[in-house]
Amino acid sequence: MTIETKTASGQLVAGADCKWTNDRGSASVKSGVSTLVRRSNDDMNIECNHPEHKAATAKAISRANAGMFGNILIGGGIGAVIDHNQGTAYTYPTWVQLVYGKALLFDRRDQKEDLPTPGSDTGVVPVASAEIAAPTAPRPPQERTRVTMDDLGGLLPPLP
Repeated sequence: MTIETKTASGQLVAGADCKWTNDRGSASVKSGVSTLVRRSNDDMNIECNHPEHKAATAKAISRANAGMFGNILIGGGIGAVIDHNQGTAYTYPTWVQLVYGKALLFDRRDQKEDLPTPGSDTGVVPVASAEIAAPTAPRPPQERTRVTMDDLGGLLPPLP
């Protein structure tokens, strides 16, 4: 898969830090470079960050490839089940172009020949994972006070 990044005006920007993730693995790659991906029937998430631009995110939808249909026709259901479970029966778009400041959706069925797969805008403003606030640290314990049985009386049900 080739992952590229561009500005809203369409200018390609190489060298962004990108990471793809699916249920079979993840890898980091620079934008503008092709990378091997682990096939899966689950969608792939992609995030690209560049110091001069807002984050660019995408979801790549995996679709069954010709091998799956060949297995069904020639090998029967067993081969199709094996390929499904291993993810080899599915293919992601081979060329995507993420746009800074946008979250896009790339569907394998929209891919045409040797052209970038057109992406559709999800309308979500992406936030880089580095910008997500870390959870706040727990408060330090307060000064210890002595608890008596009388203090616990409110926990009991009222007497009839």
